[in-house]
Amino acid sequence: MAEKKIGEIKEELKAVDDEKLPSFIETYEKDERSGVVKIVEQAKKRFEKLEAEKLRIENLKKYEREYADYGYICGIDEVGRGPLAGPVVAGAVILPKDCDILYINDSKKLSAAKREELYDVIMEKAVAVGIGMASSQRIDEINILQATYEAISKLSVKPDILLNDAVTIPGVSIRQVPIIKGDAKSISIGAASIVAKVTRDRLMVEYDKILPQYGFASNKGYGSAEHIKALQEVGPSPIHRASFIKNFV
Repeated sequence: MAEKKIGEIKEELKAVDDEKLPSFIETYEKDERSGVVKIVEQAKKRFEKLEAEKLRIENLKKYEREYADYGYICGIDEVGRGPLAGPVVAGAVILPKDCDILYINDSKKLSAAKREELYDVIMEKAVAVGIGMASSQRIDEINILQATYEAISKLSVKPDILLNDAVTIPGVSIRQVPIIKGDAKSISIGAASIVAKVTRDRLMVEYDKILPQYGFASNKGYGSAEHIKALQEVGPSPIHRASFIKNFV
């Protein structure tokens, strides 16, 4: 049988699934052509990265292991507390016990493309997902935690314990564990942060179509220079938070 061309082996590596990397390496590691040696090195590096990611994810399940006796463990996170416009969005996510989703992390540490990709995987594999929102008016009038109450109420199964990013939610009877920087320490909170962030970002892109002068698609309602300039020139929109923009208008 004719020897495979180096270009073909290179394309094969591009197409191979991560889980099949060991078999790819085994197939070609005795090939002494310098081009193939390089390709095998790339495959080994990719496999090492994959193993390191699996280990990171196992470490991210520390709290989930600690509270495993509780049954349904729900991660909670809110995004959008700081912007001048748009809602606060909360995510509540219950992942399966044997969750095998890689690359979950604090949503701020991920690229927009990676968040979008993970959002789809989380929505497909999670036991339950709840999303809640508090409008700009609600944030001004009542309680920024309104979004969190709504997210919990929208879960299709009742959680036995909540892992929260830093806060204790008043008036909730379910056992709570507040974890400082929880979105980077718990896989459940990290998943909730991704769901909330993607939901809010998509919403701000839609708002940008209706209110294009503020640049919401790029700044997502945060106080960028162009956003503040537009606020001063055009004035506030219906989705601006009156209590947040006093210094600018």
